[in-house]
Amino acid sequence: MYLFSFASQRTGHLLSLTLFALSMTATSATRAEKADSYADTIIEAGHSFDDIKNNVAVLSHGVTISRGTLLIKAEKANLKQAVDGKQNVVLISKPGTPVTFRQKRDGGPDLWIEGQAESAEYDESTEMVKLISNALVRYLDGKKVTQEQSGAYLSYDSKNDVFLGTNSTSGQHVEGNSRVRIVIRSKTEKQAD
Repeated sequence: MYLFSFASQRTGHLLSLTLFALSMTATSATRAEKADSYADTIIEAGHSFDDIKNNVAVLSHGVTISRGTLLIKAEKANLKQAVDGKQNVVLISKPGTPVTFRQKRDGGPDLWIEGQAESAEYDESTEMVKLISNALVRYLDGKKVTQEQSGAYLSYDSKNDVFLGTNSTSGQHVEGNSRVRIVIRSKTEKQAD
């Protein structure tokens, strides 16, 4: 019975990481590559700790999560399961090395989305992804950046299909702080004279 409980708990934590991974790129404008949903999720870390009694798992010392074309890297991942079974995932960076993600998008032969922040969070109950502190998301066509957004805080509410960018890590606007920046590249090439 204990072994089954451990396996179920472990599977729940891994499922939570998978949900986080998929939600980071699941937007109406930029759908993740469909084939990725059929790929196995592979999670690697230097150390893994599961506290079954308290529904907590910690992966550390270089965490990588991959599923198809999706690749997420962080120094540490904290997972906590609530009483209702919903999970919360927090990915934490190493100083000087941000949490990163990159995934191929549907809609063209070489379309990608990539992003980074000092930390990232996913709350399964609200289906909300948050990129916190020095957050940056880029859309690419090959190596060409077609759009990018940066700010202290970027989030995506997948239940309501809503993006939010703010100038403070709290997710609230703070007067006097830096600004959110969105750059949409021109689709037409500059003509040579």
